[in-house]
Amino acid sequence: MGVNILKDAGFEVDVKTGMSPDELKACIAQYHGIVIRSATKITADIISASDSLRVIGRAGSGLDNVDKAAASKKGIVVMNTPGGNTITTAEHTIALMVSMARNIPQATASMKAGKWDKKKFKGVELFGKTLGVVGLGQIGAQVAKRAQGLEMEVLAYDPFLSDDKAAEMGVEKLSIEEIFRRADFITFHTPLTDETKNLVNRKSINTMKDGVRLINCARGGIINEEDLYEALKSGKVAGAAFDVFITEPTTSDEKLFELDNFICTPHLGASTDEAQTNVAVAVAEQIVDYLKHGTIRNAVNFPSIPKEDIPKLTPYIRLAEGLGNFAAQVFGKGLTGMTLEFGGDAAELKTEPITIAAIKGVLDPILQETVNFVNAPFIARDRGIETKVTTSSEAGDYHSILTLTLMDKEKSMSFSGTLYGRKDPRIVMVDDFPVEILPEGDILVVYNNDKPGVIGSIGTLLAEHRINIAWMHFGRKSAGGLAISVVAVDSKLPDDLLDKLRALPNILSARQVHLSLGREAG
Repeated sequence: MGVNILKDAGFEVDVKTGMSPDELKACIAQYHGIVIRSATKITADIISASDSLRVIGRAGSGLDNVDKAAASKKGIVVMNTPGGNTITTAEHTIALMVSMARNIPQATASMKAGKWDKKKFKGVELFGKTLGVVGLGQIGAQVAKRAQGLEMEVLAYDPFLSDDKAAEMGVEKLSIEEIFRRADFITFHTPLTDETKNLVNRKSINTMKDGVRLINCARGGIINEEDLYEALKSGKVAGAAFDVFITEPTTSDEKLFELDNFICTPHLGASTDEAQTNVAVAVAEQIVDYLKHGTIRNAVNFPSIPKEDIPKLTPYIRLAEGLGNFAAQVFGKGLTGMTLEFGGDAAELKTEPITIAAIKGVLDPILQETVNFVNAPFIARDRGIETKVTTSSEAGDYHSILTLTLMDKEKSMSFSGTLYGRKDPRIVMVDDFPVEILPEGDILVVYNNDKPGVIGSIGTLLAEHRINIAWMHFGRKSAGGLAISVVAVDSKLPDDLLDKLRALPNILSARQVHLSLGREAG
């Protein structure tokens, strides 16, 4: 179904499964997008060979099989489908918990072997027991909801869970240490990171209740398998149920398989017909949106913009990019830092995608390498360009305003922009000079003494060389002082004509700026 969506959008699609890393590396350069499941690893080595790749789509939620840092530095969007397998994984978690509590897999195997060991497989009730949920994201929240239906007490740990949200969900928010101490069952729903790797180990297991039971349908490696083996053998942990392992596919010599109080499934959390269809459709639609329209959704290396926010944010993204592009070309070389201030209504917006657009705009004209909305922050960081963001309720004479300040070791310059009609970007201030600049096309930025004849001399010179003027704008701080002249022309000036312009009376400096805004961020 996902393949059909891509083909209907006009893309050529190849379906290749079971490829080795070397085979994937050998062919990756020809593709603009790739869709993977959990078994395919997109390493830095493969990414280095992906000259045309613009997007990696994971049909599912986990992305520990993708080198996100390497992809980001190369400007490749990495996106997943976090909601597509939420229900099925939550249901599988509950299924494993019930199966473990009632010894269902062991009893089934015993009966199929011709036995009737009724006493051997006595279990425990879930009613009235305490479930600890580590990670209350989409899946964890659904597990908590279903556990409450079984009349279990639910404890939750999530660093991003607010007290109000916990109260709304009817769960008790606690530290992970307190959950380990109090819970009868503990289920894990976090990504595998440096912080969560071996989260459950010999030391943390010793803080848990005797007879605790553990469920992992998230990622192998969150629970230290060697330490769990010893705890299951000793009885400190009464049972464990895994759908994920450190090494997948895992082999029959896995020590945990020897234990009767360990049950497992081969990464079936998302393996339902409904979930497979959901994630295939979702990732295909997201890739089409990005490659055809520049809209980024569910990206892990770029702030996603919800569909309902796109109309509001997109004009500001274009404004920020144009402001940055203009500012960098006027400012010149030696940039060491930048500050973006959101004023008025703009201060209420999601600032991250707009800030990235400003960084991209600044870097575009001063770097030879390709800069996009994904790699721009990494490129700035690698070059020691510090970026700061501030917000203010003040916007002067405007409803909203963005002010970008560029700095080097000796000077700083500020550039402000706003939206006309809440959609059309305009640059309205260059340092303290009021202006009105449409940020597109070829523009001359001239600093001059505010003397009679300056405007006429600029117009005359351009006319003599058959350069048409689209529009002109002039700003000054006071009569007879320093002024700025901004002239939009229909074509770029040759270098010798630019030199003649600089040589005119009362002209202090002249720069040529070219602005061309992309659509990639949404």
